[in-house]
Amino acid sequence: MKKDPLLESEIWNSAKAVMSAQPSYLTTKQTKQNIMKSLFKRLAVALSFAAFSGASLNAAEEKNIVETAVSAGSFKTLTAALGAAGLVDTLKGSGPFTVFAPTDEAFAKLPPGTVENLLKPENKAMLTDILKNHVFAGRVTLAKALEVREAASLEGSKITFKFEEGRVIVGGAALVKADIAASNGIIHVIDQVLVPLKTETAPLKASELIELAVHRGVPIFNNGDVAGCAAIYEVTCEALRATGSVPEESRKVLAKALKAARAESSACQRAWILRGAIDTTMASLEAGK
Repeated sequence: MKKDPLLESEIWNSAKAVMSAQPSYLTTKQTKQNIMKSLFKRLAVALSFAAFSGASLNAAEEKNIVETAVSAGSFKTLTAALGAAGLVDTLKGSGPFTVFAPTDEAFAKLPPGTVENLLKPENKAMLTDILKNHVFAGRVTLAKALEVREAASLEGSKITFKFEEGRVIVGGAALVKADIAASNGIIHVIDQVLVPLKTETAPLKASELIELAVHRGVPIFNNGDVAGCAAIYEVTCEALRATGSVPEESRKVLAKALKAARAESSACQRAWILRGAIDTTMASLEAGK
């Protein structure tokens, strides 16, 4: 039987994560049983997704996130929503991004009329927030998600990752498939839409969105993840273009910056181009107060 290096790595990471979490002096029979029980749960997760580490994954790596979702055939609602929110070009960009993708069945679980209402032009900002709540900067594998246990989406909400009753739970959704590789990131499939709490009240103001992006982007950039920072700024620029309170001139600046950034091969330069447009927009908002 041919060895699968991706699966072996996943099993090793799972075993290491479990064993390193246990104090070395615990040697009782019950403790050993608990360790093995936890280990087998983690290995079960790795093994349950082994099918996605073979040829199908290698084929997916040739396509970007949007192309991979379209070719799968089970994300028609998601791809339509990305188009309505103006996020298709962003998720076709270099990223990298990690997307927790709700299936068509997941969107169908929302109250009747919800999807149709979100796709209306006047609800673009709210739709953008919901979609951004499924996107994370960088490549986040299943093993990494379970290791960190919690991370902030590009929308700003904290999403938890945990193993519960034989399943991986992402926020309030169950993980269906994991670690589907794309040329510019990773897709994980979930069975529910992750609606951010803020969306149920009011979307972030443009100035709050900028403050959040800078607050998250600067430390990532300074820690060396310039591509992750650029990804945050790119999504932020798209969201600002969809926000009604942003002046038309600023929207033109944002559009020009997005076009320039997507033509730039250097992640560092992309980050600076987009940050410049964000700063210009913030100055415009403050001047209009």
